[in-house]
Amino acid sequence: MIVPGSIRAAVAGWRAARWQRVFLLGLAAAAAAGSSTPALRADEPPAEAMAHANALSRAFRYAAGRATPSVVVVRSEVQARRQPSGGQRRDNQQNNQENPFKGTPFEDFFRDGVPEGFQFGPDGPMPGPGGRGRSGVGSGVIVDSKGIVLTNNHVVEGADVVTVELSDGREFKAAEIKTDPASDLAVIRLADADSLPVAKLGNSDDLDIGDWVIAIGNPFELETTVSAGIISAKGRELDNVRRAKFLQTDAAINPGNSGGPLVNLAGEVVGINTAIASNTGSYNGIGFAIPVNLAKWVSNQLIARGKVERAWLGVSIGSLDGPMAAKLGVKDRRGVLVTEVIRDSPAARAGVEELDVITGFDGAAVDGPRTLQEVVERAEVGRSHSLAVLRDGRKVNLDIKVAPLPDRVAAGPDPRPRRLEREDSFTSEAFGLTVRDKEAAVGEGEDPFAGFDGVIIEKVAPDGVADDSGLVPGLLIRKVGRVPVATAADFAAAIERVSPEDGVMLQVRTPRGNAVILLKKGG
Repeated sequence: MIVPGSIRAAVAGWRAARWQRVFLLGLAAAAAAGSSTPALRADEPPAEAMAHANALSRAFRYAAGRATPSVVVVRSEVQARRQPSGGQRRDNQQNNQENPFKGTPFEDFFRDGVPEGFQFGPDGPMPGPGGRGRSGVGSGVIVDSKGIVLTNNHVVEGADVVTVELSDGREFKAAEIKTDPASDLAVIRLADADSLPVAKLGNSDDLDIGDWVIAIGNPFELETTVSAGIISAKGRELDNVRRAKFLQTDAAINPGNSGGPLVNLAGEVVGINTAIASNTGSYNGIGFAIPVNLAKWVSNQLIARGKVERAWLGVSIGSLDGPMAAKLGVKDRRGVLVTEVIRDSPAARAGVEELDVITGFDGAAVDGPRTLQEVVERAEVGRSHSLAVLRDGRKVNLDIKVAPLPDRVAAGPDPRPRRLEREDSFTSEAFGLTVRDKEAAVGEGEDPFAGFDGVIIEKVAPDGVADDSGLVPGLLIRKVGRVPVATAADFAAAIERVSPEDGVMLQVRTPRGNAVILLKKGG
């Protein structure tokens, strides 16, 4: 059996040897016969080429054989519930084409609902018409011989009863389920289980684009199905999963595969199959898996404490585009822009400032918001960590002690309506926008920006500088550059010091949090 680590070299060698052998045999045949007699007969394949091909086949067979015993079927059941509306609500939702994937990582791929003729839902359970019970089928992988199964949150979320079936036919009821919706991962503890087959977990950081992988699971309830492909990309992001960067693969993944393992040729689990990109709900060449290194960290916390404790810097962040990077003196656009420093947070105590660009954490380079989030959330709470920032084009090194992520921050922003009622405004013709004092704009209504000073954008001139920069009415401008503005008069004094040609950074509060906008002509 060929060693799994040498498979790629073997394939390359097979290709080279195959064509070299065909060429040499062709020359020999032509010289001996002086005719166009074929060098190779269809029923006589090259022995060396067949040896390499069979070695690759044995590698796939080895990986599947090693991993398959630990792969399980996860059956989730939602019990029947009484509907106050007499069963009409669900029927009306179906008639209105409600997206049955809402609340799962599949939602983004089916924003217009399931195509006509398709009635299946996602892997997780979904209430049936009239409040009738319904079951769903997904996959999982055993990570502890005493009955700990790793799967996706959306496979078990909302289920009243979860049953796990092993590849040898044994069935177990779930005694306890712990979930982490932010990463779409869950662990199931099986009742009365012991000495179960366990998957070997690999190192997803070692994966490279082009590496062979196989996906194992139960697509369309076809148990223990194996499909092969390669790693197509790394670091993919899905909006509905805020705390994970995905592996992309072209190994076939279908409904029912979710929660099952993505395995390398050594038979090690390197990912947890989670979502697909598809117009039909079936395999379309693009699947996504959560890297196993993240899955190990999340599952260990779920097993140990029942929840995931993530670390927190206490900043709102944004990505850098070309003009903004140039304005801040960042040459390669690598880094994360600090749009807000939360009061009394670890970042505030460490001396982080708004408009700083974070470029590194504990020696690891930071190239974007999700990368910073990943390295920070796993950092040890209460210990000093190094933070590298660019401030006005200068490198600054800070020491920071991270704290646990507050529940209110983990839950995300709560957008609320905005009202504009009275005067006290200023219009900048040069930049094409009108602002009002926050108190005048909000009046006696609920303040959507409570706790923040600034001015409300009332109007944005079409095709003006503000319009081109993406500003819209209703946003709160907190700072012009580094200058805080609490009134329209403050804004007027600050904005008149700059020109549209030179541009200025605005720190803006939106319903989703803070943002930094480059207000510049042509920017």
